[in-house]
Amino acid sequence: MNTEFGSLLYSFFEDYLKCQKRLRPSSLKSYRDSAKLFLLFLAEQTGHKVSRLTLADLTCAQVLAFLQSLETDRDNQVRTRNQRLAAIRALFDYLARRVPEMLKEAQNVAAIPTKRTTPAETFFLERDEMQSLFASLPAKGAAALRDRVLLLFLYNTGARVQEVADLRYKNLELEGQPRVHLHGKGDKWRVCPLWKETVTLLKQLSAAHRTHDPERAVFVSLQGQALTRFGIYKIVRRHTRSLLKPDESRRRISPHTFRHTSAVHLLESGVEVNGIRGWLGHVSLETTNRYAEINIRMKEAALQACQPPASAASEACLRKPVWREDAELMKWLKTL
Repeated sequence: MNTEFGSLLYSFFEDYLKCQKRLRPSSLKSYRDSAKLFLLFLAEQTGHKVSRLTLADLTCAQVLAFLQSLETDRDNQVRTRNQRLAAIRALFDYLARRVPEMLKEAQNVAAIPTKRTTPAETFFLERDEMQSLFASLPAKGAAALRDRVLLLFLYNTGARVQEVADLRYKNLELEGQPRVHLHGKGDKWRVCPLWKETVTLLKQLSAAHRTHDPERAVFVSLQGQALTRFGIYKIVRRHTRSLLKPDESRRRISPHTFRHTSAVHLLESGVEVNGIRGWLGHVSLETTNRYAEINIRMKEAALQACQPPASAASEACLRKPVWREDAELMKWLKTL
C-alpha cells in the first residue's frame, strides 16, 4: 500500500470514523472487517501485495467483483453483502473528498444498488413465557442475583446488549424517580425509567459488589471483569433454553429478543408508538412501527374495531372517530 493510500486509509478510521463520526467500537470493527476483506480481495485480483496497492486499484468494477465474491465464494447472506457495500461506499466517499480524481469512481460505487431482502423475522416472548422464565431462575448460587438483575434489566429497559455491557454505576439513579442513562448508537444518550423491582435488585447487586466506585461495571463476571456482549448472550441463552419447544430448534433467544419483547408489551399496555421510540432510542419512527405489525392479538383487535355497523344509518357511522378529537395528535399528524 503506497504512502498516499495508506495515510488516507489511516485518517479514514482514526479521524473520520472515530473523531468526526464518533462511531462505537462495534461499528468500527464492522468497517475494519469490510476494509480488510476488500483489500485482501484487491491484492489477490491485482497480483499486488496489500502494501503495494494504490488508489488506481480502487475501481467500481473491483467493488462489484468483490460483492459477487462475498455471495458466491464466502456464502454471505444479502444483508452481509449490503453491510459491506455501505462501508465501502463510505470509504470511497471519503477518498473522493480528499482526492478529487477519485470522484468518478466514488459516484459509480454510490450508484451500486443495495439488494432487496426480506426483513429478519422478529421474535418476542409472550407474557406467560416471561413469567415462566423468572420463576425458573435459580435463587441460589454465585451468579444467581446477577443473572436475575440482568434479565430483568433487559426486559425493563429494552436496552441493546452493548448498552448493558457498557453500563456503569454512575449511569444509575436509584433514588427519587429511578432511571438509567443509556449510551446507545450514534453516541446518543437516552433516559429510561426503572421499575421498583429492578431498583431493589440493583441495590442488592451493588451491596454484593461492596464498592462505591461509580466507574465500576454493573454486570461483571465471577472474576470481577465487566461482562462483554458475548458473555451476556451466553447468560441469556443458558436461562432461556427451556422456553424453546422441540419444533423451535432453529429459533434463537438473544438479548435483542428482550428488546423486542419490551417493545411489544409496551404496545399491548397502550403506550403510543412515539413514546416507545424514545424508550428504545430509535432514530426513525418506522423502526418502531414494525412492532405494531408482529402481534397477532393487536391485529385481531384492529379487525374488530373496523367491522361495519349493523345498520348503515347507525350512529356509529355518523360519529367522528375518537382520534380526531385528540387535538395534540392531530397537531402532530399535520407536522409529518
